[in-house]
Amino acid sequence: MKRILFAACILSFAFASAGIAQDTASSSATGAHYTQVQLKQLALTAHTQEQYTAVANYYGERQNNYLQDAAEEKQEWARRSQNIMGVAAKYPRPVDSARYLYDYYMYKASEAGSLKAKYSRLASTDTP
Repeated sequence: MKRILFAACILSFAFASAGIAQDTASSSATGAHYTQVQLKQLALTAHTQEQYTAVANYYGERQNNYLQDAAEEKQEWARRSQNIMGVAAKYPRPVDSARYLYDYYMYKASEAGSLKAKYSRLASTDTP
């Protein structure tokens, strides 16, 4: 009985590891993913048009992700706004947290958009 349980655990771990490896491989094929340190280093050492374009594209992807999250949160905000009375009337209400999260995503999207514009300008002025 212990051997069967042990074998089942090993197989489930193997399948989970294979799924994670495939997900990581597919996400790395779709675009560049930088850590904060790598992005900061690339932004500091960028001096060619390709490097500036890579940084601008990264911030463009981040902006799109934040805008998508903001749209989802706006729908949640609208859903929660329908029921603001009763038990949910204490502060912070669920509608408040949805609104604050929407505002946060919009702020981060505008921040990423301004950085994208900055590096796009640098990429276009870097041409010889």
